[in-house]
Amino acid sequence: MANVISDETIEYVGILAKLELSGQEKEQARRDMGQMLDYIDKLKELDTSGVEPMSHVFQVQNVFREDVVTNGDGREESLCNAPQQKDGMFLVPKTFV
Repeated sequence: MANVISDETIEYVGILAKLELSGQEKEQARRDMGQMLDYIDKLKELDTSGVEPMSHVFQVQNVFREDVVTNGDGREESLCNAPQQKDGMFLVPKTFV
Protein backbone atom coordinates (compact mmCIF):
# COMPACT_ATOMS: atom_id res chain seq x y z
CA MET A 1 0.00 0.00 0.00
CA ALA A 2 1.84 3.06 -1.31
CA ASN A 3 -0.78 5.57 -0.20
CA VAL A 4 -0.59 6.25 3.53
CA ILE A 5 -3.45 8.23 5.00
CA SER A 6 -2.58 10.39 8.01
CA ASP A 7 -4.55 10.67 11.25
CA GLU A 8 -5.30 14.30 10.42
CA THR A 9 -6.85 13.31 7.10
CA ILE A 10 -9.09 10.73 8.78
CA GLU A 11 -10.14 13.29 11.40
CA TYR A 12 -10.84 15.90 8.72
CA VAL A 13 -12.93 13.52 6.60
CA GLY A 14 -14.84 12.50 9.74
CA ILE A 15 -15.60 16.15 10.49
CA LEU A 16 -16.72 16.79 6.90
CA ALA A 17 -18.98 13.72 7.01
CA LYS A 18 -20.20 14.65 10.51
CA LEU A 19 -19.16 11.25 11.83
CA GLU A 20 -17.76 10.34 15.21
CA LEU A 21 -15.42 7.46 14.49
CA SER A 22 -14.01 5.12 17.10
CA GLY A 23 -10.36 4.09 16.94
CA GLN A 24 -11.23 0.84 15.19
CA GLU A 25 -13.46 2.66 12.66
CA LYS A 26 -10.69 5.19 11.97
CA GLU A 27 -8.24 2.37 11.28
CA GLN A 28 -10.73 0.66 8.95
CA ALA A 29 -11.41 3.97 7.16
CA ARG A 30 -7.64 4.47 6.75
CA ARG A 31 -7.27 1.03 5.14
CA ASP A 32 -10.30 1.57 2.89
CA MET A 33 -9.12 4.98 1.73
CA GLY A 34 -5.65 3.63 1.08
CA GLN A 35 -7.08 0.80 -1.03
CA MET A 36 -9.17 3.27 -3.02
CA LEU A 37 -6.14 5.45 -3.73
CA ASP A 38 -4.08 2.39 -4.68
CA TYR A 39 -6.77 1.38 -7.15
CA ILE A 40 -6.78 4.88 -8.66
CA ASP A 41 -2.99 4.65 -9.03
CA LYS A 42 -3.42 1.32 -10.79
CA LEU A 43 -5.94 2.88 -13.20
CA LYS A 44 -3.46 5.66 -13.99
CA GLU A 45 -1.09 3.01 -15.39
CA LEU A 46 -3.54 2.13 -18.18
CA ASP A 47 -2.75 3.29 -21.71
CA THR A 48 -5.73 5.42 -22.70
CA SER A 49 -4.12 7.16 -25.67
CA GLY A 50 -6.50 5.50 -28.17
CA VAL A 51 -9.64 5.95 -26.07
CA GLU A 52 -11.94 8.82 -26.93
CA PRO A 53 -13.23 10.78 -23.92
CA MET A 54 -16.93 10.34 -23.23
CA SER A 55 -19.51 11.91 -20.98
CA HIS A 56 -21.57 8.76 -20.47
CA VAL A 57 -20.87 5.04 -20.40
CA PHE A 58 -23.69 4.24 -22.82
CA GLN A 59 -24.32 5.73 -26.26
CA VAL A 60 -26.97 8.28 -25.41
CA GLN A 61 -28.92 10.21 -28.01
CA ASN A 62 -31.47 12.95 -27.72
CA VAL A 63 -34.60 11.13 -26.56
CA PHE A 64 -36.91 14.13 -26.66
CA ARG A 65 -39.88 13.88 -28.97
CA GLU A 66 -41.16 16.58 -31.26
CA ASP A 67 -43.65 18.95 -29.63
CA VAL A 68 -46.75 18.10 -31.62
CA VAL A 69 -50.31 19.01 -30.60
CA THR A 70 -52.36 15.83 -30.58
CA ASN A 71 -55.67 16.76 -28.95
CA GLY A 72 -56.03 20.52 -29.47
CA ASP A 73 -56.76 23.05 -26.78
CA GLY A 74 -60.44 22.17 -26.22
CA ARG A 75 -61.40 25.84 -26.15
CA GLU A 76 -64.74 25.39 -27.88
CA GLU A 77 -65.84 22.61 -25.50
CA SER A 78 -64.81 24.69 -22.48
CA LEU A 79 -66.48 27.87 -23.65
CA CYS A 80 -69.79 26.16 -24.38
CA ASN A 81 -70.25 25.85 -20.59
CA ALA A 82 -69.44 29.50 -19.89
CA PRO A 83 -72.34 31.73 -18.86
CA GLN A 84 -70.66 34.65 -20.69
CA GLN A 85 -67.82 34.82 -23.20
CA LYS A 86 -66.09 37.43 -25.27
CA ASP A 87 -63.47 37.04 -28.02
CA GLY A 88 -63.01 33.34 -27.28
CA MET A 89 -62.45 33.88 -23.54
CA PHE A 90 -64.46 33.58 -20.34
CA LEU A 91 -66.08 36.84 -19.31
CA VAL A 92 -66.11 37.30 -15.54
CA PRO A 93 -67.08 40.18 -13.27
CA LYS A 94 -64.41 42.58 -12.07
CA THR A 95 -62.93 41.71 -8.68
CA PHE A 96 -61.12 45.04 -8.13
CA VAL A 97 -62.69 48.45 -8.27
